[in-house]
Amino acid sequence: MAVDFKTFIEFAPAVSDARFPVLMRGRHGIGKSQVVYQIAEVVKLPVVERRASQMTEGDLVGLPVVKGNTTGWNPPDWFKFACDNPCVLFFDEVDRATTEVRQGLFELTDSRKLNGWKLHEDTLIYAAINGGEHGSNYQVADMDPAELDRYSCWDLEPTVEDWLTWAKDRVNSVIWDFINQNPKHLEHNDDCEPNKVYPSRRSWDRLNQTLCKANLAEEASPALYTLACAFVGFEAAVSFNDFVKNYDRQVTTDDLLDGKAWDKIEEFQINDHNAMIEKLEATEVFTKELATKRIGNLAEYFVKLPSECAMSLWMKMGKGNNKNVIAMHKCKTSKGSVKEYMVTILTGKEQE
Repeated sequence: MAVDFKTFIEFAPAVSDARFPVLMRGRHGIGKSQVVYQIAEVVKLPVVERRASQMTEGDLVGLPVVKGNTTGWNPPDWFKFACDNPCVLFFDEVDRATTEVRQGLFELTDSRKLNGWKLHEDTLIYAAINGGEHGSNYQVADMDPAELDRYSCWDLEPTVEDWLTWAKDRVNSVIWDFINQNPKHLEHNDDCEPNKVYPSRRSWDRLNQTLCKANLAEEASPALYTLACAFVGFEAAVSFNDFVKNYDRQVTTDDLLDGKAWDKIEEFQINDHNAMIEKLEATEVFTKELATKRIGNLAEYFVKLPSECAMSLWMKMGKGNNKNVIAMHKCKTSKGSVKEYMVTILTGKEQE
């Protein structure tokens, strides 16, 4: 069963608190590493991160050392730290590691020790892979049942809301607003074509850092478009560049529902109305039970719409929460009731 980040952060620490390893499985770029650091911040432990894909057997188990008439092992510095100090020990890309490294992890994840060195009793083990349900998209090795049995396994499918919550104070408001209003561009969820660049949660974060460093985030330009193409691919870059061009004219769904942007809405063309209706649907406004004030503002917007846009809005609302439809049908607006406007649309006659 796939879980979102909110659920994972709520329940996974209970497993690690019992000193059992936690394995995260999911697509690239969704933020698996970030969520480990979030958990570490909550439990107030440092993170010791190792890329299993880049490790050799010696990097994991250390080197032999002669002590008198016996041979022992000197552990790597990072492993000795995890033995001497409580920390979050995080192995990334485990399913890209060599067989020898994965065999070494068998003992570590099963008994919390390696070559006689035992982890600190408060050290937690987390690991991440791209395999599982999405493994066919990656050049990774399968993990057999005995290997998986060492972990509690979590298939991660974070929601758009997970990213928006994480990104609220971390990315430029232009990028945050773009994803909030165009969630389909956050990441690519279907099969990937070889050598094609697709957006991901990680690539948006990296684009944000680049644009902010170059002071390019606030205005559409060839440079912004070129950089966006490099990080998130052509389709997302085109939409993002167009969004930035019209950012000063942008109206969010919250602006509309809270009645804060009537001056901008008055200047809308049909394409702008269609885009707003798509945003309302994409952000799942119609599926939630709206507060009375928000229903009133939505009704006010409804009677300002051209007839074809009004019908589109009404049909999309009809597929959502029925309580919203009933409440809005009874609303009175500055142009009369919604019911009267519906009659006008359906009959093609002007209200008297």
